[in-house]
Amino acid sequence: MNKKFIICVILACAASLIFIFVSIKLYDKYRYDHATIDIKYYDYVDNKDDSYVKLEVYKDYSIRDIIKSINGKLIDGNQKINTDELGEKNVSYQYINDENIKLDINVKVKVVDSEAPLLYSNDRKAVYVGSKDELKNELFCGDNYDDKPKCSIEGNYDLNEAGVYPITLKGEDSSHNKSEKKINLVVREKSKNDSSNTSSSKGSITGTNFNYYKDMYTSSNSILGIDVSYWQDDIDFEKVKAAGVNFVMIRVGYQKGFKGEYAEDKKFKEYIEGFNKVGIPVGIYFFSYAHSKSEALREAKWTVNKIKKYKVDFPVVFDWENWNMYNEFNLSFYHLTEIANTYMNYIEKAGYTPMLYSSKNYLENIWMNKDYDTWLAHYTANTDYKGDFRMWQISEKGIVDGIDNNNVDIDIYFRKK
Repeated sequence: MNKKFIICVILACAASLIFIFVSIKLYDKYRYDHATIDIKYYDYVDNKDDSYVKLEVYKDYSIRDIIKSINGKLIDGNQKINTDELGEKNVSYQYINDENIKLDINVKVKVVDSEAPLLYSNDRKAVYVGSKDELKNELFCGDNYDDKPKCSIEGNYDLNEAGVYPITLKGEDSSHNKSEKKINLVVREKSKNDSSNTSSSKGSITGTNFNYYKDMYTSSNSILGIDVSYWQDDIDFEKVKAAGVNFVMIRVGYQKGFKGEYAEDKKFKEYIEGFNKVGIPVGIYFFSYAHSKSEALREAKWTVNKIKKYKVDFPVVFDWENWNMYNEFNLSFYHLTEIANTYMNYIEKAGYTPMLYSSKNYLENIWMNKDYDTWLAHYTANTDYKGDFRMWQISEKGIVDGIDNNNVDIDIYFRKK
């Protein structure tokens, strides 16, 4: 066969293949360029000069969450959208439309903050005549995004003269969200009852016996325990075990105020050795004043160093309760949550079960993105807290055989189903 003929045939075939390939590509491009795109977004702001999907800062969104309807199906609808910073950004994703065309989509989103600062919750604030004017620190004013929102107090008052003074606490964040709270400032004389001795002598404490809680709240899914610190004084560990206490949360230590040193609880060593000896499972909590992630990490390392030689079967808890001086910390709720998570991340990596302690009000209004188990403090027979919690501090007025000098906090631990 003529070689030239063969070469011509090969070249013709190649040209045909190239033609077919280019044709397919051009057709695909034509289909892509003229593909039907019908997507509607939730919270879509369609202005003449600026159109975008509005997302709230720090909220969890996936691509699927922002799409109201689409002519086809998403390829990865669970793709997350970062909302940690305010402002505009482009989000890219893919979907296959109802003509079976795979499309790359870009949409502009704007992360906004629509939440106003949270202010002092009570309608009344009482101080003594002659008190220093520290209301700007004592009247809570915090924000989900701003570390230091603008906070002010309006109204006239005299801390040297007894009386009731109407004042207004105002807050404004960087997104110009505003809130205000009317408060009656009560300036009163100090009476003898205000300075009375509140310490209890042996056998004189009043409260509710542990057996009541044990009978009411023990089930196949829950067990009863207590939490203790040096305030409980001397403990007869055998009697506590005989009383039916199933676990004990022990304070390992605390920080000595804002930016203060760490101190071991005076009774920690005695308590943990005593409860370990009688076989009652032990958990730990640390009372923190942390104002940064680096400080929370130091606290976590300090905690682990103190407990590592003991048997710790129950959670290791981050306890931050400095709400009466919150304004001094200059922390947004998001950054406070990051501090807690830093402590608990290290605790988990060290092989323990981390947990966050807080009361119902602050769990509902301040703590964000609760990634770990929660120890709820709510002194009521039936809590209406809607969030998840692993442990519940139900009372601060418990009476337990073997602890004679003071009341004890009563706790319910719920087993994982």
